[in-house]
Amino acid sequence: MSSKRSVAQQTAKVSKSSGVPLALHAPRGVKTWKDAVDWLKIRGIEDIECITPDLAGVPRGKMMPTSKFTSNTSLALPSAIYRHTISGEYPEETGQFRYDSRDSDIKLVPDLSTISIVPWESDPTAQVICDIVGSQGEQISYTPRNVLKRVVDLYRQKGWKPVVAPEIEFYLVAQNDDPDYPLRPPKGRSGRSILGGQGYSIAGINEFDELIDDIYHFSEKQGLEIDTLIHEEGPAQLEINLRHGDPIELADQVFLFKRTIREAALKHGIYATFMAKPMQGQPGSAMHIHQSVIDIETGRNIFSSPDGSPSKEFFSFLGGMQHYVPKTLSMMAPYVNSYRRLTPDMSAPVNTAWGYDNRTTAFRIPVSDPVARRIENRLPSSDANPYLALAASLGCGYLGIMEGLQPTPPSEDTANEGEIDLPRGLLEAVSLLESAPSLAEVFSAEFIAIYAGVKRGEFETFMQVISPWEREFLLLNV
Repeated sequence: MSSKRSVAQQTAKVSKSSGVPLALHAPRGVKTWKDAVDWLKIRGIEDIECITPDLAGVPRGKMMPTSKFTSNTSLALPSAIYRHTISGEYPEETGQFRYDSRDSDIKLVPDLSTISIVPWESDPTAQVICDIVGSQGEQISYTPRNVLKRVVDLYRQKGWKPVVAPEIEFYLVAQNDDPDYPLRPPKGRSGRSILGGQGYSIAGINEFDELIDDIYHFSEKQGLEIDTLIHEEGPAQLEINLRHGDPIELADQVFLFKRTIREAALKHGIYATFMAKPMQGQPGSAMHIHQSVIDIETGRNIFSSPDGSPSKEFFSFLGGMQHYVPKTLSMMAPYVNSYRRLTPDMSAPVNTAWGYDNRTTAFRIPVSDPVARRIENRLPSSDANPYLALAASLGCGYLGIMEGLQPTPPSEDTANEGEIDLPRGLLEAVSLLESAPSLAEVFSAEFIAIYAGVKRGEFETFMQVISPWEREFLLLNV
């Protein structure tokens, strides 16, 4: 989109002329606290946001002056922030869901490898993603970043490293301050609202050239790398693909990308939404996850045998996806609205089938060389917390390998015309999550108890709202 010099070119020139270590000019991340002090000073940063994702993936944390951040300040939050719903309410204790009787503090521990500027702020501001530990430094099992780290560590203990590449779909919509009115597409540079059926349309992307330039600009400033950007089938529905890499780093990027895209859209007077199904009759928004597993010692993709054929680990990973993904669907489709996307004839899989280059299956095997053999999970929606969606997807595959599960034969034709193999709603999905003891071993029993309690609380809040469908068809007919 832009003819500006690359970050690397600019960095090299500045470093050569200033004598400042090259690493301090990197847009993202430092190794030590001393480096952090210098990195912030070079940029004249006045404030820093210490953020961490809650269960919904919403950034929570504290903002402070840079001088306080670098003075070994202890940062704490109440543990209750991981027990409230997306609407900010605190559910009643049910089942295994309990509150901390003391409502004690948890501590924010900055991950200095994530430090970057906040490019949309008018004052020089930086941000850093934080891990969460207990008040005495003990491990906390239920925070999303820690859940994903737990799953990645299970692979590490086997000498493996998972590799992922998320694809995130989202809609641009006209600003709407009344939730009783349906969302509608925004006007593009032509002055007209863009229509659907614009899949892979360059003209569709060009309608929002200036906004997309800002997304690229904001991303470059934060050291976030976009692989490709396309227009999807829905009106003003876009998709950003990220380059493959470490699951925690990619979850961090999705976490920051969502915020970045929303801010860029607001700058242009429109909304960006990651709702799974924002507009009736239009395709939903997914977060497809490409995943493979590398042997740490050899660098070999364990999904491929030495002769290039699919390995037994490949098939067992698929078997684990088929068996366990329906039980973890609430981590990939976390809201009532998510299940409006997972309906027949709406461009989303409603099955647990797999197939070679078959987009009607939940688990697609893209065409690739053996070294790049991977499995695309097409079920997660874009409203999912990226840390939890990645943890769920990788956790299911891990269990498949450990248990030697075998998949069904691959689907050769359309896989979306039979019975629906997935939970049809949030409550059913939550019950399935609680039903498998092996999932508690992978994600921790404490996380599952808290997550299930919060999701049931959100469902009860939803049930208090009377929908237009009910007024339309029940008001005078029943």
